[in-house]
Amino acid sequence: MGRVMAHLRDALPRDAIVTNGAGNYDDWPNCFYSYRAAASILAPISGAMGFGVPAAVAGKLAHPGRTVVCFAGDGDFLMTGQELATAMKYGVDPIFLVINNDMYGTIRMHQEQRHPGRLSGTGLANPDFAAYARSFGAHGAVVERTEDFAPAFEEALACGRAALIEVRVGPDHLGPDISVSGIRAEQA
Repeated sequence: MGRVMAHLRDALPRDAIVTNGAGNYDDWPNCFYSYRAAASILAPISGAMGFGVPAAVAGKLAHPGRTVVCFAGDGDFLMTGQELATAMKYGVDPIFLVINNDMYGTIRMHQEQRHPGRLSGTGLANPDFAAYARSFGAHGAVVERTEDFAPAFEEALACGRAALIEVRVGPDHLGPDISVSGIRAEQA
């Protein structure tokens, strides 16, 4: 994800709008992306999961000439991903980056820290997010290797319609500076 953020800092125009919902994944854009213009971030104040997807559609409707990129965790995206239908209906082209670790990562982090060995309800049975996007007529891609992100992102930018890139980070990944294995090592 560090190299993904470096690419986005270089590739996105100065006035790009970045949106996100709530979760540990949102540390990536909020700590490692340089916001360079007014009105360039749409994010919740009180940790509302699912905020980023409709915010990206609204941002693109309000500013059709600006590039709009949404960061969403997999669980976060599942809350409002159906708004791809709205993007397609109105012909807007935000790019959704679904950071997939197959869990509600923030909740898992708290369970690992406060109740070691007592996990409950944090694992997800995710769809094929790229196929989900394509089912609406949007562009869909999957990135499993860091070096594949830049070409996938450039393809999404060029496709002329809403696009989703599923970035698979693995089940140990919780955020920029935290992992399941790291939490467990601290407790040992």
